[in-house]
Amino acid sequence: MKLLLDENLSRRIVPFIQDNYPGSTQVALLGLEHTGDNIIRQYAIDNDYVITTKDADFYEMSLLFGQPPKIIWLKTGNQSKAATINALRNNKEAIEHALLLENKACIEIL
Repeated sequence: MKLLLDENLSRRIVPFIQDNYPGSTQVALLGLEHTGDNIIRQYAIDNDYVITTKDADFYEMSLLFGQPPKIIWLKTGNQSKAATINALRNNKEAIEHALLLENKACIEIL
């Protein structure tokens, strides 16, 4: 499973999650910063990414359009880069279970 980190997550996280989520990236690293959510959503669909975000926008789009893409919604508030990395690493099993085995569209990480 590879993650596409939304603009609201630091691009500096990417190297630290590669061991758990190989092929992951962040929208700014793809030149997609300041683009619309619909463009990011379509990029995730076309390239088989799971969108990882801190806001409700992509979840709301999934309610309208369904999946793909799948979404990891980090409802952890403002926290350090290290805390975000740990949240993604420590919840890997739950994320895979919800999104892959249960085929859920979104998992919320609190």
